[in-house]
This record gives sequence, C-alpha cells and structure tokens, in this order.
Amino acid sequence: MALDGTYATGSSVNNTNHATFIPKLWSDEIIAEYEKSLVMKPLVKSLKMAGKKGDTINIPMPLRGSANQKLTETQVTLVADTSGNKQVVVDQHWEYSRLIEDITSVQALASMRKFYTQDAGYALASKVDSDLIATAIANFTSVGHATDTGLVVPAVSGSAGDFSDQAFRDAIQILDDNDVPMDSRKLVIPPAARNHIMGIDRYVSSDFVNGRGVVNGKIGELYGVDVFVSTNLPANNDGEKPCLLFHTDALVIAEQMAVRTQTQYKQEYLADLMTADTLYGEDVYREDSGVVIYVAG
Repeated sequence: MALDGTYATGSSVNNTNHATFIPKLWSDEIIAEYEKSLVMKPLVKSLKMAGKKGDTINIPMPLRGSANQKLTETQVTLVADTSGNKQVVVDQHWEYSRLIEDITSVQALASMRKFYTQDAGYALASKVDSDLIATAIANFTSVGHATDTGLVVPAVSGSAGDFSDQAFRDAIQILDDNDVPMDSRKLVIPPAARNHIMGIDRYVSSDFVNGRGVVNGKIGELYGVDVFVSTNLPANNDGEKPCLLFHTDALVIAEQMAVRTQTQYKQEYLADLMTADTLYGEDVYREDSGVVIYVAG
C-alpha cells in the first residue's frame, strides 16, 4: 500500500534515498582483493557448493583400472569397480569485521576504505591458503628434507639444508613413481627457498623466468612445474620451512559460500559495521600426489 497523506513522498528509508549504504563498492573491492591474494586455492581441486544445503560433500574417487588380454572366441573381462569416496566436511566459517565510527568516516581520507577492503580480502585469503597448506603438511605421504645430495625421506627435524636441484628432482621422481600425471603439477615455496633457487645457476635463466610477470605469487617454471611463492608456509620447531610439490588433485576445497560483504548502520554506536565472511571445507584428495620438502629457513 502506498504512503498516505500523513507522510511526505521520499520520507522512508529506501534504496533511492539511501543508496550510499548499499555496499556494492565494498563487496566488489573485497572480493577482488581476496581473489588477488590467493596462492594455494587456485592450484587445487575446487568444488562449488553455493546454494546447496548440508555440511558434507561426497566426492567419488575412481581408481585406475588395468587392461585385459582379449583371447579368441572368449568373452571380454570386466574391470571391477574400485571407486572410493572422499567426504569433505564444510565447517570453516571465517569473518572479518570493522566498526567505522561516523567521525572517522567524515574526517578520514578516502584511502581508508581501500585499506580496509584490501585488509579484509587478504585476511580471508590467508586463512583459506593456510588451511590448505596445513592439510597438505599433515596428510601428504612423502615428507623429506633437502640436502645437497638429494631428498632424505622421512624428514629428520633440524637436518634440512638449502633447496637443491637434486632434492627437487628426487621429489619429482616420487610423483613419477606414484603414477601421478605429469601435467598440472605445482611447487609452492617459502621466500627462503626462493632465495636458495636464485643462487642455482641453471635456474636463473630465461627458461625459468620465461619473460612473464608475477601472477598470484608465480615466479617461473622448473622442469615443467609451475613455481609459486607463499609467505603462509609455517616453520617447524627448528625454523625449517616446507615446500609443497603436488598435483592439482592432491587437495580439494569445497566452497559453500564465497566471500560476501555486508554493511549495517548501527545507530547506537553512530557507526557503520562492515563484515566480510566465507564458508568452506578442505581436505586431502590424493595423499600420494604430493611431497613435502623441508628446507632451511
């Protein structure tokens, strides 16, 4: 029903006269910063759950079959179904909130919002990447430490040396021996390992850099493996940092709610409340498709 004569037209709070409170810019800027700050998430298997109910997603895990010889005048041999199932629990709900008082909104420079949108996007992206990294470290079946003469498996804490070419090639062989596809392999390293890599003559060449700029931490390619740098790789008790060599199918993330941004004016505080949040779950998908290489920090 339209407003009666008691109220003047335009006296209500609506999208027309309060459009400035609709957080289109906040949402767009935070989502853009979130996507820009991610390193691990774009490298792994991603499942979209947007709009779906439930807290668990079941993922089929088909195993490789084998060929059978066809003999003359005999029936074909059926390959037994050996598919497994992976359950990913969606239980990670993280948020970033700021209460911005009116006096600050009025007096602060316009760059204040830019800082908050960048900070919100980076904080949520760091949390997603850190969870994927922790899952990889806890579940990859091969864990070793780098030495000048190669990769030592299992790793002995406190024994890691600098990232070496032989250790990297040994890690690649582990994936080869596990019959992991050679395409879509990734290497995520800490800044310390990048420092080591830059000291290896054969890596500091056009073959490594390939004339390309940095894209979400990407710094080059080694032996057909894309190399990325992340500051989220945690040190162990001896200060050693992990490098992660893995295939895209090694990890999976199920995103039930992508980053959303909401703002609400809180009259009792004379301030705007801005909240960005996301809902997801992650797990290892194929444990033997990844290798953890510890290097000196």
